[in-house]
Amino acid sequence: MKRRILVIDDSEAIHTDFRRILSPEQRRSRGDIDVLEEALFGPPASRANASAEPEFEVDSAFQGQEGVAKIKESLAAGRPYSLVFLDYRMPPGWNGAETLRRLREVAPSLHVVLCSAYSDYSWSELVHEFGERQSLRELRKPFNGQEVRQLAVALTE
Repeated sequence: MKRRILVIDDSEAIHTDFRRILSPEQRRSRGDIDVLEEALFGPPASRANASAEPEFEVDSAFQGQEGVAKIKESLAAGRPYSLVFLDYRMPPGWNGAETLRRLREVAPSLHVVLCSAYSDYSWSELVHEFGERQSLRELRKPFNGQEVRQLAVALTE
């Protein structure tokens, strides 16, 4: 069963990056060089263990209001998200902190990773308001794909 992840960010490029990092279909697409490499050297060891890796279903929302609505819908349908990657700044709508406030009303224990190159709030302010929970993390942009994948695996177990 795939682990469901929601990305709430106003940038289409960020959604594309998350899909490329987390979606097995994107990660398994192979180019000519990959085919040649496999022909010369055999299948990579990482592919042998691919079945052990979790699979993710990545969904998108481009504003906080849309994201909270999708979370409500997922709960009502019995298909909740395991993790949300949430941008701090998403003009013209709710910012990340307001979205997180509304999200916590709907799904208080949902894991959230706040993402941004900068923030209008310090981490201590966020921890003070939302509590120092294991369900709240921070990831700075530009992010490393391996770090994103590790967070997704760890927070959706």
